[in-house]
Amino acid sequence: MFTATLIAAGGLAAGDISAATDRLAQAGCAPGPSRWIDEAVAVDLIFARDPDAARRVLEGAFARTDVIVQPRVARAKALLVADMDSTMITVECIDELADYAGIKPQIAAVTDAAMRGELDFAAALDARVALLAGLDEGAIDRCLAERVAIMPGAVALVRTMRARGVRCVLVSGGFTRFAEPVAAQIGFDLAIANVLEVADGRLTGRVAKPIVGSDTKRATLDREIAARGIAPAASLAVGDGANDLAMIRAAGLGVAYHAKPIVADAAAARIDHGDLTALLYAQGIARRDWITAE
Repeated sequence: MFTATLIAAGGLAAGDISAATDRLAQAGCAPGPSRWIDEAVAVDLIFARDPDAARRVLEGAFARTDVIVQPRVARAKALLVADMDSTMITVECIDELADYAGIKPQIAAVTDAAMRGELDFAAALDARVALLAGLDEGAIDRCLAERVAIMPGAVALVRTMRARGVRCVLVSGGFTRFAEPVAAQIGFDLAIANVLEVADGRLTGRVAKPIVGSDTKRATLDREIAARGIAPAASLAVGDGANDLAMIRAAGLGVAYHAKPIVADAAAARIDHGDLTALLYAQGIARRDWITAE
């Protein structure tokens, strides 16, 4: 059995549920009952077969509505592995840091190309960090305070999952000086990221090796699955860029969040309209059960 969860940024009506059920029936998916998670916002549609067909007929069928199709087994996850930049926070830290050096457009163009999968991530990171050589170390703390904002829904997602005993790991191709305070603020168990080298109070233009990239993200997912003794199906990975693809493909539920096209097209699930609380609805968790503060 499978579940198609419809999550509406603009609201759902009973007629939408009927229309969705009809679409599933016409596609041969053998629909069963539906169940509101939160009325007019998120609903589960149960069906018996052909999840690929269900995605085809439901995605894009309803305005400002995300659709997540998955098996009913292991729907509640035991592990979350998440990207940071443009996923758990609203910015790309290296681009904002570059603004303090007066070179944001130059670096942001490279970041965007790397996230679209057009450049080797490690080489692109080395090249961008090299351009920051000589920047005052204090710019890091200023950037963190002035530019870094938590993505809507991030706190509710992580704190609700942790309250249910879920292991939550932030793994970023960005930098520890951002990832560690961001992880602490949101409520992650662990943060993994790259280390910017600093000497005499200034950036050296180098990042410590090995670089945290796609392979590290996938390896982190695999390691955490093994350490917890869970099935891969019980894992959830979320990210937006090309260096997130390996972990998104390997997770039980891999989600492209407001992602670059290469990621959105490859992921089995995508969130284009809602915020990160959509991943709670994907697990069948209603708003009344969310934890939004300590």
